[in-house]
Amino acid sequence: MALSSLYTGISGLAAYSQAMSVIGDNIANVNTVGFKASRISFEDIFSQSLVGATGRFQIGRGVQVASIQRIFSQSTFQTTSSATDLAIDGDGFFIVSRNGTTFYTRAGQFYLDEKGYLINHRNYVLQGWMLDDTGAITSVLQDINLSNISSAPKATTRVSLHVNLDINTPILSGSFDVNDPVNTSNYMAPVTVYDATGNAHLVNIYFRKQDNDSWEWHAILDGGELEGGTAGENTEVANGTLDFTDGKLQTETINQAFTARFFGTSSDQAIELDFGESIDEGGNGLDGSTEFAGGSTTKFLSQDGYAPGNLISIQIDNRGVISGVFSNGRSRPVFQIALARFMSPWGLTSMGGNLFAETTHSGPPIVGEAGSSGLGQINSNSLELSNVDLATEFVEMIKTQQAFQANSRVITTTDQMLQEIVNLKR
Repeated sequence: MALSSLYTGISGLAAYSQAMSVIGDNIANVNTVGFKASRISFEDIFSQSLVGATGRFQIGRGVQVASIQRIFSQSTFQTTSSATDLAIDGDGFFIVSRNGTTFYTRAGQFYLDEKGYLINHRNYVLQGWMLDDTGAITSVLQDINLSNISSAPKATTRVSLHVNLDINTPILSGSFDVNDPVNTSNYMAPVTVYDATGNAHLVNIYFRKQDNDSWEWHAILDGGELEGGTAGENTEVANGTLDFTDGKLQTETINQAFTARFFGTSSDQAIELDFGESIDEGGNGLDGSTEFAGGSTTKFLSQDGYAPGNLISIQIDNRGVISGVFSNGRSRPVFQIALARFMSPWGLTSMGGNLFAETTHSGPPIVGEAGSSGLGQINSNSLELSNVDLATEFVEMIKTQQAFQANSRVITTTDQMLQEIVNLKR
């Protein structure tokens, strides 16, 4: 009987030593990003059966560790200044890969390496899908690499120019002269347009008052920028008239549509010039160009073309869509981050470095987009902190220490009992 209690005490020492290791690991990782605390469970050892005068009875043989379980509860977020710091608000995991080996993590500290890969501190690459300009997925799951991302140029197809032409402007004598546009017009508005290769071209639009309610306009371009044109020579590429009634745009007339073949391009480029919605077009004549007193001025100018651009920064929304911000002022979706969840995340194997590996106990990963299938949402400029509760851990530490001391006391007491038995012979 005494020997049985000795081994029972030893089992307690072993079990609570492991418990203290679990508690120590939790406390050590209180500041580890994305760390999930563990808890230990105990079970009794199969009892020893004895037969006595009153029948059969059992004596326990001690304690052993039943399981050590990860607690995948949601933790709080810390705001950061880096757009590639990510936190998952939900049950999902980031998918990372290196040399064909795939792991899963809740730690979202990522950054771009010298090759453009979005990696964590252990050089595992974040996984996602490539997107087209509309945000549609165009690839299988792959490494997120932003090194070859750029913004292609777009040729201008439409220019919107809203001006106010001063009604008090005097009428000039003679006619408009394309070789002397400044002195034969009343007002000029410069417009920059782009060709198919992304080259910018300055088009000056000159306005000349014909009478109190009518203005003619002329779009002038340097001829050297056109195929077959002479450098320094003005070329009229479009013209028309604007007619007003009580200062409101009544009629917009295009006499010569804007069509030009820019130098280095293979086809003509048509550009629509819009001066606002006139009364004849169903508008009120006030939402575009007008003819009121107060001086001639440009009220609004826009065009839909742009030059090529290089990636200068990225933005990540709560669906995990990575949008590139380019040097030409454009922004477009380029990648979408993939998330994974498991039917039994407690079955995942910890690989160190905040990484987990799939096992038969966890089940296969369910991979999808953030915001779907219970995966949760992604928060950019955020990091998920450790879910270790120091107060709870300290309480468990006290309980474990007391249990360890009690079991050691069982061993010393049993030793004293054995010593008494030995002394009986003396």
